[in-house]
Amino acid sequence: MAGEMFAHPRLAAVYDVLEANRTDLDAYLAFAERFGAKRVLDIGCGTGVLALLLADRGIEVVGLDPARASLDVAMAKPGSERVRWICGDATALPPLQVDLVTMTGNAAQQIVAPRTWRRTLAGAREALRPGGFLVFETRNPTVRVWEEWNRAVSHKFTPLPNADTVETWGDVVDMSLPLVTFRWNYVFATDGEHITSDSTLRFRERQEVEADLAAHGYRLQEVRDAPDRPGKEFVFIAQRPGTP
Repeated sequence: MAGEMFAHPRLAAVYDVLEANRTDLDAYLAFAERFGAKRVLDIGCGTGVLALLLADRGIEVVGLDPARASLDVAMAKPGSERVRWICGDATALPPLQVDLVTMTGNAAQQIVAPRTWRRTLAGAREALRPGGFLVFETRNPTVRVWEEWNRAVSHKFTPLPNADTVETWGDVVDMSLPLVTFRWNYVFATDGEHITSDSTLRFRERQEVEADLAAHGYRLQEVRDAPDRPGKEFVFIAQRPGTP
């Protein structure tokens, strides 16, 4: 499940500052170019960074996210009128025929319930035109990245544009693999407000994801490293069979 970092208005407003390095999105822009995508559905679009980058390239984009606060941030950005924003998830989409469906960052892993994951894959496939592509990433569980989610490793102070500063750190609060629940802390210097955000990620094995894709009618084209995290993540490129 996604945490308050996406749903809380104060946290959503500073998310882009706290996650300023988005070089992970370069690969998705390259995929859109490689596939000649003219229409893209971005599932878990958050504050709309990828959606707006795609729209800047003349691509018709649908940005989908269940967190209203994140979408409010996205819709307040310059150029946001070029994107169709939907508050919801891929289990109940309007009719679409897109060339590419993306799930960046932790979007795929935040879908923790097996039934919801299956319905998401089905919804994405339905949204794709025949021959269209689904591209998403998921962390390699053998790397055990959660061992870095502690105060000693993650603690930092980040200056904000409004002259405030936010102190952040994370801690794992429950680990029942394949599920890992962690709590991120945010303390704002100006008023001392301390907001916590609990999130759960599902760490799927590569073979499990490949089986899920096959079961939902996708043809797996490639599994590659995430360029920004080599050896730590899988990037899945799957295609809906058929002729455009």
